[in-house]
Amino acid sequence: MNQTLLVELFTEELPPKALAKLGEAFAAGIVNGLKSRDFLEADSVATSFASPRRLAVSISNVRGTSPDKQMREKVLPVSVAIDANGNATAPLAKKLAALGFPNLQVSDLERAVDGKAESFFYSYTAKGTALVGALHNSIEEAIEKLPIPKLMTYQRPNGDSVKFVRPVHSIVALHGADVVKTGGHLGLIPGRITHGHRFLSAGQVTINHADDYNRALKEEGKVTANVTERKEQIRQALLAKANGDQVLMPESLLDEVAALVEWPVVYECHFEQEFLAVPQECLILTMQTNQKYFAVTDAAGKLRSRFLIVSNLATDTPEHIIQGNERVVRPRLSDAKFFFEQDKKKSLADRLPLLANVVYHNKLGSQAERTQRVKTLAGNIAQLLGADVALAERGALLAKADLLTDMVGEFPELQGIMGTYYATHDGEHADVAAAASEHYQPRFAGDALPATATGTAVALADKLETLVGIWGIGLQPTGDKDPFALRRHALGILRMLVEKRLAISLEALISAATTLFAGNANFKDPSADVLAFLYDRLRGQLRDRGFSQSEVEAVVAQNPDTLNNIVERLQAVQSFAALPESASLAAANKRITNILKKAEGKPGEINPSLLQEAAEQALYKAMVDVKPSVDSAYAAGDFTGALKTLAALREGVDAFFNDVMVNAEDLALRNNRLALLASLHGMLNQVADISKLAA
Repeated sequence: MNQTLLVELFTEELPPKALAKLGEAFAAGIVNGLKSRDFLEADSVATSFASPRRLAVSISNVRGTSPDKQMREKVLPVSVAIDANGNATAPLAKKLAALGFPNLQVSDLERAVDGKAESFFYSYTAKGTALVGALHNSIEEAIEKLPIPKLMTYQRPNGDSVKFVRPVHSIVALHGADVVKTGGHLGLIPGRITHGHRFLSAGQVTINHADDYNRALKEEGKVTANVTERKEQIRQALLAKANGDQVLMPESLLDEVAALVEWPVVYECHFEQEFLAVPQECLILTMQTNQKYFAVTDAAGKLRSRFLIVSNLATDTPEHIIQGNERVVRPRLSDAKFFFEQDKKKSLADRLPLLANVVYHNKLGSQAERTQRVKTLAGNIAQLLGADVALAERGALLAKADLLTDMVGEFPELQGIMGTYYATHDGEHADVAAAASEHYQPRFAGDALPATATGTAVALADKLETLVGIWGIGLQPTGDKDPFALRRHALGILRMLVEKRLAISLEALISAATTLFAGNANFKDPSADVLAFLYDRLRGQLRDRGFSQSEVEAVVAQNPDTLNNIVERLQAVQSFAALPESASLAAANKRITNILKKAEGKPGEINPSLLQEAAEQALYKAMVDVKPSVDSAYAAGDFTGALKTLAALREGVDAFFNDVMVNAEDLALRNNRLALLASLHGMLNQVADISKLAA
């Protein structure tokens, strides 16, 4: 009979950062084990549970007995199984006994061709097996495969040593209302008794039926066992306590807090107003990182002097909990205030000499040397952008100085952010101060780009110096290994060039970055490889925007040196591909490309007097007619208009290839026709290589 199956391990407190993965892995292990043994139906649904003291899974529609199976076993080759008289040999008798059919006769076996020879086979019905054995093995496999970085060895009351992530006190295994006595996992025999909240429940909770698990734990045990449900419960409770303000709820913090509590309750706490004089990023980070508290801001994003905590204890008199947490957070905020006040006593500029003591890479020198390289490159880029060179150089010079402050030493996540605060305090230009944080942007996919021209110049310089420098000493990404985040740096460079529409040469940027390392014996010019790497990242970035592979290839295959209008080119290709003429022209362009590759020498100018065939004369006239419109549209950046205008050439191109022999015996005619095709090829590929659209 099919019933819901429940399996639970009740433990000591599990590692919070690993809890969700452990719960998912445990559930998947049980499901996979039962599925492979044919105990699940097609519509069986698994629900994973994970709380600080339990891992569990509930699976609907689980069979009590696996179905009978029709089996066909290969026994032995005929030449081995019987002798010359057709009698069974000793090897056959031995094989049948091993298969569990010692009484079978030769006449009971099926004789069939097996490859190049004949073999004996036996078909039979294998009876289904009971759930208990399959579940026993599935639990063993699930426990064995759990992603546990470090096992704990502990002793059961009888003295047996057991290994698991934390001590396990009980196991529940129910199929419907029946306990499945699977055996001694981790020295325990399954039952129906689990435990609720340490303080809010009476202790033991009896699960009468597998379907009753979630309800019984909530009502009797005061435990929300499903981690996703518990996380959402926390989110809603935080929002309810916000009273119109905004709660800072990073998903990682929600995940960690959800792994620390079984019955979440949110309380409001406060700290002294004087701490708000400290940059709010510092206060927010210390509350989130050290205390797992949720900071609160007003609608404008300004930090409030109150914060929210998630407690594991519901009480009508939470004053002691609130006061205890307020008392705990105060020294943390005091430390942040002390670091901030101390750091302001020394300017960022005064810290620069100390960068010489910070190793960047043993083959590339110190952070001071790197800062000078970035300064030079930022100035060059600012000049190309038409931005203030002096501000870019100053911004690059000070960008890493906050690494030497006490605040960043305590909270490395604040690098750049604190640089902006300290540069502002030092009286630096607003753009120089902004560059301290902006030069790290974009830090991740979807992150904001630098807002100022100075920040953009420094960000490009910083990323290019890293990409070219690290690659040049032979530490380019390999497979899934990218310890210096060169892929992220490359994507950041491309995003700035594309989204900010910066008309800067890629080759010029890489060349300028490469020049910075002149004289370094450890460095080998990686320009070609870095450029290819950037184009590969660009392909992926554009596909993520929704363009197809063929559309992307049509544009990127031309190795565009500037990327400021690449999106418009792609949109033009997309519009062109939708035209009925596109397939024919793309195929023709592909054919032209192949013809020109095989041609000797470079085609010359078209001589109209040598155009003898009507089809080539018509094509030439059509090209002359559309060229002004195509060139005008291209010059105006109307790439869609340029490609759509070229669609008018379809009939002429088709007629040319139907009626004209390109490789004529007459050399003059042949060269003139190649010149015509070369001119047509240039027109067709001005915006993109449309041959890439051909199937």
